[in-house]
Amino acid sequence: MYIDSHCHINFPELAARLPEIFGKMTENRVTHALCVSVNLPEFPEVLAIANEHEHIYASVGVHPDYEETPEPTVDELVKLSDHPKIVAIGETGLDYYRLEGDLEWQRNRFRTHIRASRATGKPLIIHTRSASEDTIRLMREEKAGTDAGGAGGVMHCFTESLEVAEAAMAMGFYISFSGIVTFKSAKELQAVASAVPLERMLIETDSPYLAPVPHRGKVNEPGLVCHVAEFIAKLKGIPLETVARQTTDNFFQLFHIPR
Repeated sequence: MYIDSHCHINFPELAARLPEIFGKMTENRVTHALCVSVNLPEFPEVLAIANEHEHIYASVGVHPDYEETPEPTVDELVKLSDHPKIVAIGETGLDYYRLEGDLEWQRNRFRTHIRASRATGKPLIIHTRSASEDTIRLMREEKAGTDAGGAGGVMHCFTESLEVAEAAMAMGFYISFSGIVTFKSAKELQAVASAVPLERMLIETDSPYLAPVPHRGKVNEPGLVCHVAEFIAKLKGIPLETVARQTTDNFFQLFHIPR
């Protein structure tokens, strides 16, 4: 079985056809999914989906790309995460790719999420793009990792170097690969995926974006995470069932979800 460790099924592209999406998950042996929050105004939708469906979990957080949105406080994130279906803090992190200028507000927001994670003991879902040096620095400064008494977490939709992956894993973080790893152009990322131990790996769709080969260019959905697992199995030269079993075990372990 497989688990989609990061999706956005509350987004309009997917929310209107949840029964179909859940059916495709069952068809492809995708047993669970984590619906990830990107801002506080839409958080009730995320929580509602998790509440209504036993196999869906959720997070609470504000994405670094959302500049004009209510800014969370540590206390607010702690309070909103006090629910059995909320298993993580995030999506949070830094993104210097889309936004320019003084981005200190992003760094402050990231610090807020890390502090909420430490306060709750719930792991972080970290987004980093064109900002890996500052991302790792803030993770260390705020003691996000399990090596420093934090809750750890996952570097989601990973596209950075092996050095960044190793720095994150040294802090107790997992590395999650999306459909990008299946793209023909992603040779450097494939080399990273080859080197990351399966014991520290998750798989995800980040749907509705980044559909894996052979569905590239189409709307992505949790049921397609099996193609990420298939590609990683071939890349590492190991049985598909080994990838499925280990990434599933990793998901339950990281997010402290009883089997």
